[in-house]
Amino acid sequence: MTRVLLATRNPGKLVELRRMLSGVDGFEVVGLADVPEFPDAPETGATFAENALAKARDAARETGLPSVADDSGLTVDALNGMPGVLSARWSGRHGDDRANLDLLLGQLTDVPDERRGAAFVCAAALVVPGGQETVVHGEWLGRIVRAPRGTNGFGYDPVFVPEGDERTSAELDPAEKDAASHRARALAALLPHLREI
Repeated sequence: MTRVLLATRNPGKLVELRRMLSGVDGFEVVGLADVPEFPDAPETGATFAENALAKARDAARETGLPSVADDSGLTVDALNGMPGVLSARWSGRHGDDRANLDLLLGQLTDVPDERRGAAFVCAAALVVPGGQETVVHGEWLGRIVRAPRGTNGFGYDPVFVPEGDERTSAELDPAEKDAASHRARALAALLPHLREI
């Protein structure tokens, strides 16, 4: 059984990633709490791919395990693709979901419904110590609603309505989200590379 490290300290993301990889035969999925602690490198990349690859490289180097990391966020058409790689710290405080949501909704107050297009974007990286480096992408198109709805998920989920649905991603049950999300699409693209380890 191959141990694969999910290199994230975001508890919501870890739950999703573990759930999505749980059905993959031959792997034992471990989190950062299961390995000796090492310092986090700052996210300084200009793209989701750069940040994901940096996190996976650090984790593989520090632990000797094949490591999967992702960087993801929300891109909003009316904000020229922002918050983008700054999604988790859009309000100035990293990981403050409520402040990030409030700021985003405030910035979109005067934007009409037909111009509130958005996408969740995910870059997922796999780094095998001394071996391959792979980066794949997933995108989930939708729009931003005017007020948060739902209690599932995290981050911008309560204001993002996927294309073809009227519910926010925070109103979807976990299985529905896992089947359609940007993270699910990126992990699906990464699976063939994981199976080659």
